[in-house]
Amino acid sequence: MKEINVRRTGTHGRPVVLLHPLALSGAVWDPVAEYLGTRHQVLALDARGHGESAWDGAEFTVEDMAADAAAVIEDFGAGPADVIGLSMGGSTALALAVARPDLVHRLVLADATAWYGPNRVAEWAERAERALKLDRHAQLEFQRDRWFADAFRAEHPEEVERVCDIFVATDSKAHAAACRALGALDARDRLGDVRAETLVLVGAEDYATPPSMARELAAGIAGARLRVLEHARHLSLLERPDLWPVVAAHFAGEPS
Repeated sequence: MKEINVRRTGTHGRPVVLLHPLALSGAVWDPVAEYLGTRHQVLALDARGHGESAWDGAEFTVEDMAADAAAVIEDFGAGPADVIGLSMGGSTALALAVARPDLVHRLVLADATAWYGPNRVAEWAERAERALKLDRHAQLEFQRDRWFADAFRAEHPEEVERVCDIFVATDSKAHAAACRALGALDARDRLGDVRAETLVLVGAEDYATPPSMARELAAGIAGARLRVLEHARHLSLLERPDLWPVVAAHFAGEPS
């Protein structure tokens, strides 16, 4: 898949690739990219059909999105890169680390999973239908509650609305296709293939990909470290800027 849009921040240091959640875009990473860009070249990708990336309308898989990320890393001559994936981006980052270990130096998987459970295909098919049938604005109440803890929504309405604006601008058909891709995901038997040093993060209040899913990731990836984050839901890396130095330390190989 060509024509994957990349937002670049910073010009030096080992590259960091940022992979975004479902129905958002690389723009969601702007504050994180600004922080990491002081010491890294940061590449925030738009998944196919999201943001400004092209999409031919065909069905795709999480593995396809991982292949897109691999192509970007190779095109930029940027590998091996440090990789952060949040939610859908975390599943994509996991697939990338499994398929192309040569391109992934260190890995952060935030609010992500290798598998959405035994009813995943039907449940994600229902979400795909909602994505197609409901007006984008009508979906926001569900998304706000899922993304952010109550206190964060009250204290940072401008950040919540920034993310909402990205969601509303997302193509509903691409959103639905990505839902079906997540429903098809089952990478549990490949966790042992991840060779990158891995940090797993999850919001304690995340009910989209709850801590039990993060624990399964951490248990399956050799040497992975797990942090369960109080007062955070599904977009933990946006809710908790205090984690950004932790991520930077992980990428530097320092204790955090």
